[in-house]
Amino acid sequence: TLPIETSVRIPQNDISRYVNEIVETIPDSEFDEFRHHRGATSYHPKMMLKIILYAYTQSVFSGRRIEKLLHDSIRMIWLAQDQTPSYK
Repeated sequence: TLPIETSVRIPQNDISRYVNEIVETIPDSEFDEFRHHRGATSYHPKMMLKIILYAYTQSVFSGRRIEKLLHDSIRMIWLAQDQTPSYK
């Protein structure tokens, strides 16, 4: 299968783009204390914040429903950079 360029399919004035822009204004250094350098590879805190904030804008608060959005929503797939963290 050919990869789909997800960002092309999302309108410029979409809420997911605003969430992305807002989170990207936060310096990476602000997330340093949340990054762990031992154990399994973790997801970047910025990406996690993006998917949680976007889910909240859609009135999705359950971890399982957020995980479902990560599989079904092109906006969530784009925000998560095609990563799919588990609700666990």
